[in-house]
Parts: sequence; structure tokens; C-alpha cells
Amino acid sequence: MARWTERDVPDLSGRTAIVTGANSGLGFETVRVLIEHGATVVMACRDEDRGREAATRARGSLPVTCTGTSRLDLADLDSVRSFAEAFAAEHETLDILVNNAGVMAPPHREATKQGFELQFGTNHLGHFALTGLLLPLLLRTPGSRVVTVSSFAHEPGRIDFDDLQLESGYTPYRAYSQSKLANLLFMLELDRRLRCAGAETISVGAHPGFASTNLQAAGPFLHAKPISSWLVLAGVRILGQSAARGAEPQLYAATAPGVEGGAYFGPKNRIRGAVAPSTMAPLARDEAVAARLWDVSSQLTGVCVDAALDAVSA
Repeated sequence: MARWTERDVPDLSGRTAIVTGANSGLGFETVRVLIEHGATVVMACRDEDRGREAATRARGSLPVTCTGTSRLDLADLDSVRSFAEAFAAEHETLDILVNNAGVMAPPHREATKQGFELQFGTNHLGHFALTGLLLPLLLRTPGSRVVTVSSFAHEPGRIDFDDLQLESGYTPYRAYSQSKLANLLFMLELDRRLRCAGAETISVGAHPGFASTNLQAAGPFLHAKPISSWLVLAGVRILGQSAARGAEPQLYAATAPGVEGGAYFGPKNRIRGAVAPSTMAPLARDEAVAARLWDVSSQLTGVCVDAALDAVSA
């Protein structure tokens, strides 16, 4: 494809979007571009104060009404439900949902409020529940899209159904890879089910390559030795691309004409570069694993995504 940048985002006037993890990094850059092209964006942030400050920065001189913030803690399913209920009470449609927020490789096993391993619970289960709860609004919005952000770190990932919460075998990157693989399995399974239901909504994926964001510093190096942290973060800044460039694949997935369900975009050179179709590990396309993960996720979250899909196909 020809070199695509944020300048190529089409006019989004009249469209409404939600971006999770919107107050910094990829999420912030995604919000900034969406509102610059006319969208009304709800910034879903765990910290509302930081969210409001980020909203002010993102909109610049644009109207105050182009952005709003709402508290969303993906590590707490009660918060996910409250967010979805509040949004549905104020909106009848939803054009774009960007499942962007993530936790990366905390050095020790941590748990969500409901007791799930933090990365699997936040990166996958929180977004699974959020998407399911918002799906009725997406389904009644022509041309709506769900964008799920993964990583090339999904490639070594495995879904350990015998120890899904990694209670007996936690390592930071094993957990992170499992959660990022779960993101792609969910993205593709959602696309399959949307197609079967005859829905107009599409499910697509994206990854930022190697981008310099707060995610790189907040998790894996939290308790590392200072010299190790400095060396790794210096490497990120030298080899990685900016957050603005890293956000381009998810902006393309969310807005570019002609995007088809099940597509996956990232930097052309894998870690950096222009937006291009990206490859997935074979396991990400395993339909049996995806269907099993879907059922387990529904049981764990208590969110029946299929109910909304059944209403469409009925």
C-alpha cells in the first residue's frame, strides 16, 4: 500500500469513538488524530484526573465537546460494567471502539479485582467484557469497527487452559505473550461470529511495532536495576518509533476505507515503518482454540457476547 499517515484519516464528523488507555502513549495519539478529523471521542482512563488533563492537550483549540473522559479500570469487571452502562445511557450508537489499553510484564504475579492474572485479566478479559457490553450499540451503527491492539509478542504465546491464570507458572513475558495472543484469538473469533450473524460491524487488529511509550517503562523495568532500566529504555528510544507513528496501524484499522474484518496491521518492517498488513503466528488462527477461549472468557466475565449477535441473526 502507498505510504499512509494520520493525514490520510477521512472526515469523521458525526462519528463517536471510545479509546481505552487514552491518556498517554498510543491511546493519546489515537484520540488526538480522531478528534482532529471530526470524531467525538470518549477517553476511557483508569485515572480520571490524568484523563481530563490529556483531553485538554488532545483537543488543543478544538471545541470542548469533541472529547469526554470516563473512568474505566479494565482490571475490575464492575468498573467495566459501570462504564458501559453509563455510555449506553448517553449514546444510541458507537462507530469505533479501540481496545488499546494494556499492562506489560509486571515482574511479579498480580491479580485483578476478580482474581484473574493481571495481564490476562486486563488486556484480554477486560476488553472482551467491554466489547460484549457495547456490542448492541456497535451493531446498530452502520460501518462500525472494533479495533483490538496486540503485539508481535503474541508469537511465542500459548493459551494454557490448565493454568490460565498462571498461578503455578508465572513469568512476566509468558503472561504478556499469552494475553497478546488472546487479543488476536478474540479479534478473529469476533470477526467470524459477526460474519455469521450477517452484521455490518467488523473486527480488526493492529500492533505498534516497537514504539516508545509509557508501557515500556511501567511494567518490565519497575523493579529492575537502574543501569538495566536505563539501557533498555535507551534502546527503546533509539530503535523504536514515536508513539504517534506507533498509533498509525490502529488508526488505519479504525478509519481507512476498504478495511476488511479479520485484517491485522502493523509497521512494514515489523518494529517500525509505514503501515502494512502484518502476519500472525499460526496459533492465532486456530479456530478451535479461539472458540474455547471465547467460551471460557464468557464464563469468567459473565458477559454473553453471543446474545447480541443472536439478536442480529434472528
